[in-house]
Amino acid sequence: MGRNRHPEQTLEKIVDVSAELFAKKGYEQTSIQDILDATGLSKGGLYHHFKSKEEILEAVMQKRVQYVNGRFHNIIRNTEETNAKEKLKRILYQLASDMETHSLDKAITARIDPYFVVNGLQSCINQDAPIICEIIEEGIRDGSLQTTQPAFCAEVFLMLLNYWANPILFARNSAETESRLHYLRFVMCQLGLDVMDDNLIAAMLKAYD
Repeated sequence: MGRNRHPEQTLEKIVDVSAELFAKKGYEQTSIQDILDATGLSKGGLYHHFKSKEEILEAVMQKRVQYVNGRFHNIIRNTEETNAKEKLKRILYQLASDMETHSLDKAITARIDPYFVVNGLQSCINQDAPIICEIIEEGIRDGSLQTTQPAFCAEVFLMLLNYWANPILFARNSAETESRLHYLRFVMCQLGLDVMDDNLIAAMLKAYD
């Protein structure tokens, strides 16, 4: 067999196909043979890139992180609104409505890796929260938001939104998730960050379903 001239493309194909299979069949129900059949690779071709199905799942998780980070920054760069509050609401809605993100979430639902969750928490606080904080500070200046400690407010909001209210981590049903999203809306209003509305909650519930 000749040398693979495009190993990066092969690796990407394995990850993309595996993510689709994990989402459709579930991680446990997807076999290495399923991945081989879908990609058309030999065992040797697959194991050249990944030693196990667990390594493939880790690559799917990393792709999710990279995709969400890229999408997040792209939306921020290209979102213009009359004030910072409306800008933040639009950013949140677009993220909640992004089906690629939720497709990758579905792919990894069956195997929540603690290492992945901790990395996500750290990224949430160290990378995402400062960006949200900047928008909140902009809202304080333009008068559309009234809150104190914008840095803490951003951290609390993202932690509760991405983790506490996330049914994937706690195996909650739709009704339980909806109750938490409405309570989160109430809490953030008390903190002066009134950016959750019915449209955002509906979009998030649809994506989780």
